[in-house]
Amino acid sequence: MQAKSGSEQANGSGFLPRPIRLGDEVYNAIYAQLMSLKIAPGSRISIDKLVREMGVSQTPIREALSRLEAQGLVVKTHLIGYSVASQMDSERLRQLYQLRLLLEPFAAEQAALNATDESVAQLEAADATMREIQLAGSRNNYGEFAQRDGQFHDLIAAQSGNDLVQEALSRLHTHVHLFRLFYHASATGDAIAEHEDIIAAIRNRDGAAAAAAMRHHIEQSRIRFSEP
Repeated sequence: MQAKSGSEQANGSGFLPRPIRLGDEVYNAIYAQLMSLKIAPGSRISIDKLVREMGVSQTPIREALSRLEAQGLVVKTHLIGYSVASQMDSERLRQLYQLRLLLEPFAAEQAALNATDESVAQLEAADATMREIQLAGSRNNYGEFAQRDGQFHDLIAAQSGNDLVQEALSRLHTHVHLFRLFYHASATGDAIAEHEDIIAAIRNRDGAAAAAAMRHHIEQSRIRFSEP
């Protein structure tokens, strides 16, 4: 079924509202299903089924799946189509945290040394958004929090001024995969408290404190997501 006009809203059939950027809305809807495990890891993705569920054409569905493939959430196989990526195993998780501990404290230290009022304001704005999501306190908001958490860390990597570090971290899509492991009820509140310490150190232009706060945050994240 093709998309209806932009003025029409969602109804009992479950069709999406028709926003100006339909592609983003479709992407967010599929992303939420993947993060909540509504579409199980390793399972095939039926484009026709998504078309029926969302009431849109195949074009925004395929565009969304291409974006999700770039994030490592879905895999495209020749002559087969799309399937959901498998969950991260324990060895991959261990290696991921090793790499994060090498790169992210350095990025936070450099972000503190390079900090400007504008860069600090960007981090504070990202933090405020995550706090709003956390207050909603439902699993439906969990995937959105993961996205925002990733953006927060991406900002710090960008503010480090080291393009290679930023590129390496962005390719990991760390937060997408960690938050997909399982629903952790306290992860959002704990992360916000730890982010607050990171922001405070960057605001104070204290590189050593920023590196220490980031290291503590990553170590606590490892505990959270390694021991459900």
